[in-house]
Amino acid sequence: MGCTVWAVLAIYFGDSYSSSIQKTIAVAFALFGITTMIGLGFGFWPRCLLLVYSILFLVVLGWWLAINPSNARQWQPDVAKLPYAIIAGDRVTVNNIRNVDYRSEFDFSTAYYTKTYDINKLEGIDLFVVYWMGSAIAHTIISFNFGNKDYLAVSIEARKELNEGYSTIKGFFRQYELIYIVADERDVIRLRTNYRKDPPEDVYLYRLQGHKDNVRRLFLEYVRNINELQENPMFYNTLLDNCTTAIWLNTRVNPSHLPFSWKILLSGYLPEYLYESKVLATDLPYEQLQRKANINKLAKAANKMPDFSQRIREGIVKHN
Repeated sequence: MGCTVWAVLAIYFGDSYSSSIQKTIAVAFALFGITTMIGLGFGFWPRCLLLVYSILFLVVLGWWLAINPSNARQWQPDVAKLPYAIIAGDRVTVNNIRNVDYRSEFDFSTAYYTKTYDINKLEGIDLFVVYWMGSAIAHTIISFNFGNKDYLAVSIEARKELNEGYSTIKGFFRQYELIYIVADERDVIRLRTNYRKDPPEDVYLYRLQGHKDNVRRLFLEYVRNINELQENPMFYNTLLDNCTTAIWLNTRVNPSHLPFSWKILLSGYLPEYLYESKVLATDLPYEQLQRKANINKLAKAANKMPDFSQRIREGIVKHN
């Protein structure tokens, strides 16, 4: 039954879109799968049915595995440009840093800029955790602190085409390419605190602790992956290659990276896992830390202020 459901969904979603032919084939495969199950249960031509079903399933699997990711699609304007970086010694020039000016969630003006960072100035990492559907699932964003009130946020997301929405189920079936959105915090954070209304999102900010060498290696690993996606696009996967699992995969560049945990898959529990592992820079009990980490009110008050990043950290500095 599981194979039939998977094959039907794979055929239905296809390569980035669903045509009437795909829908028809998906229905036909579902009917044949049900017929095969009934035949096996009642002893009707079991070997013949199973053989034909197996061949058809392998054909679907082979076709699905042959679907390739692409950077050449009609993208939504907020993900139309991929970032890339040029490394020259200790200086990294990041291109296409996104800085969207929002009037509402779907009404905005897209802008990008280029900036050079000195990796010797890297001081630490902050983690944003965004909730919108309960405590188990969250979106996570890493922000690199370059000192002197200078932050660079990276949000790993599904790259959506024009008129395409996000679907957790579609994310299992090679429907979205992967994108590292490198952005100003006034963009990716303010979008979630100030403009997402349906449903509203709660954003928490945690300061991480770790050796500066680890921060440097992690930043360069992010840069490597960002540049790799320019040349070799990859698929986003709801379970295996998403905003949080990709962060964990990137941290493996450091010898002291955390072991994998189910709390990484259920990303809403990631802060709790980091707290238990003594990665969060705090002496507070976890429940108290979590209450103080919510930045929605601070972000709404800061809104378009040029010192947005400093204002949302007013409470963070005090409780870490």
